[in-house]
Formats: sequence, structure tokens, C-alpha cells
Amino acid sequence: AALAAQPRRGDAGARAAKCEADPALMGAAAFGGLLAGGLGVYFGMKSKADAIEQKHNVYWPRKIMMVFGAPGAGKGTQGPRIVDKLGIPQLSTGDMLREAVAKGTEVGKKAKEVMAAGGLVSDDIVIGIIRDRIQEDDCKAGFILDGFPRTLPQAQALDEMLAANGEAVSLVMAFDVNPAVLEERVCGRWIDKASGRSYHVKYAPPKSMKLGADGKPIPASMKDDITGDALFQRPDDTAEALKKRLDGYKHQTVPILDHYAPKGIVKSVDGGAPIDKVWAEVQAKLGKKK
Repeated sequence: AALAAQPRRGDAGARAAKCEADPALMGAAAFGGLLAGGLGVYFGMKSKADAIEQKHNVYWPRKIMMVFGAPGAGKGTQGPRIVDKLGIPQLSTGDMLREAVAKGTEVGKKAKEVMAAGGLVSDDIVIGIIRDRIQEDDCKAGFILDGFPRTLPQAQALDEMLAANGEAVSLVMAFDVNPAVLEERVCGRWIDKASGRSYHVKYAPPKSMKLGADGKPIPASMKDDITGDALFQRPDDTAEALKKRLDGYKHQTVPILDHYAPKGIVKSVDGGAPIDKVWAEVQAKLGKKK
């Protein structure tokens, strides 16, 4: 009995070792719990984000936007800003056509055959190219059409194509500018052929510019600020050419605006205002539904 009452040296050592080991075990367990908890929160948040994105894709339509404006109206300046603001691509029919031909898609092959024969690519082919392009990942949230549609039949064909997928154009932004202002903007442009740098006799003249007795720039004095190369004016940057382009815009593009106006999605912007004011108005109207 006396022997039974005495604690054994081995039991004490085991208990001591256990006491010493417990803090380490507890620390490891706590760290593991925190790690597991953190991973759980991460995957939980990711799963929730994925669910929200999926819900958005299912229930909310893509931003399908068009930008219109006569030559010199400013859509070329504001377009890239809209792209950055919305995070969606601006799609040019010319770029899409060249890309489809280069990739050798079915629609691209048809377009290549027509162009090789010297013909004009039909609306059906262009619609097919757009249909393929807007299925790519960068168009998941939406896209901006640039240079299409140009006629009312094209707009109607586009509507039909989008409707097949339960979609529709959501915003049409039109830049309005007084024709006199357009003439000043367009006819004052001078370009450096090699770099594409653009100058304007009033708003951004080259350093070398000199004016003649009539107050107009002397052509020989128009040189690039960096290279010193001679600048040139595009053949269609003249008053006569501009008048023809404005007539075409009025007779072909304006009916497209009238087509979409009853849906309440056409937003007019004063393109004749200073650039920053134009951008402020664009931003104010990007998210408005009515």
C-alpha cells in the first residue's frame, strides 16, 4: 500500500513533458485554426463574388452602346475616355473585318472573297462579324460600336441579331456641334504623315507656323515640332468635302437616331463645348436610363 501511495518518477516526467508540450500544441492548433478560417473566408468571398458575377451575367443586360457624331464632333476624343470609364471595348467595323479575315473565320472567308473580287462587303457579312466578335471575353460586360450602323437597314439588322440573344442597344450617344464650328475644327487640322501627330491652326498650331497677309497659315511653314517634316492636310479636310460628309451624315445617320429615340436611349451631348465640359456631360449621361 505504501508503495502504491508513492508517485512513480515516470508518471511525473510524463505529466511534466505533457505540460511543456501543451503550449506548442495549442499554438499550432490556433495557427491552423486561423489559417483554415482565413482560407474559409477567402473562398467564401470568392464564391460569393463568382455568384454575383454569374447573377449579373444572367439577369442584367450588357452595356451595348453606340457613339455618333459628324466629322470633327469630338467622338474620336471622347471615345477612349468612355472605354476607360466603362471598361468595355470600342469595336470598329474596319478592325473587326480585318481581324476576321486574318483569323480565317467562316465569315472572314466570305468577306475576303468579296473584297478579292472588288465588291463591297454586305450587311449580312458585317452583322456576322459583329456577332462573332461580341462573344469574346472582353465583351462580357458590354461593348461600344464605332462606325456601325451607318444606315437604318443596318440598325434594324443589328437589332434583330441582338434580339435573338434577348439583348438590345442600351445607349446611343450623339455629339451635336454647330456646322460652322465643325468647319473650323476640320479645316484647321494638319497631320504629320509618319507619326500621325495632329495639329490645329487655332487650338494646337505647330511652332513653325507663320501666317500670310490673308491671316491663313503659309503651307510651307507647317512643320512637325519634333522632326521638322512637312505637315499635310487630308483631302477630305476641306470645306467642300466636309459639306458632302455632313450631308451624308444628315441623310443616313440621323434616321438611325430617330429609330432609337422612342426607346428613350438616345442622349445628345454638346460637342461644341470645351473638352472637359463635354466629358463631364458624357459621364453624367452614361449611366442614365431615361
